[in-house]
Amino acid sequence: MPAETHVEQGPIGRDEIFEIIRDRLADILEIDPATISEGQSFVDDLDADSLALIELVEAIEEELSDRTVGFRIEDEDLEDLRTVRDAVDYVVERAGGS
Repeated sequence: MPAETHVEQGPIGRDEIFEIIRDRLADILEIDPATISEGQSFVDDLDADSLALIELVEAIEEELSDRTVGFRIEDEDLEDLRTVRDAVDYVVERAGGS
C-alpha cells in the first residue's frame, strides 16, 4: 500500500468540516442537510438531545480518524459546543484545517 495516499489529502478546510458535521447531523436527526446552518443551536433550533450529540461526536471522530490521526472531541469540551458553528470551529482548531 503506497504511503503517499495519506499525505496527498492535506489539511481539511473549514467548508469541508462544516459539510461533514452538517451531513452527519442530518443523518442522526433525520432532517434535510440543507436546513442546517452554522448559526443554529443544537438544542434550541435542531432539537438535538444529548444522545444525538454523542452520536454526532462519534461520527465526526470516525470520519476524521483517517485524515487526522488521534482526533478526539474531549467529553469536557462537549458542553461548550452549543451551535453548529461551535462544533465547526472546534474541529477546525484541532484538525489543523484552514
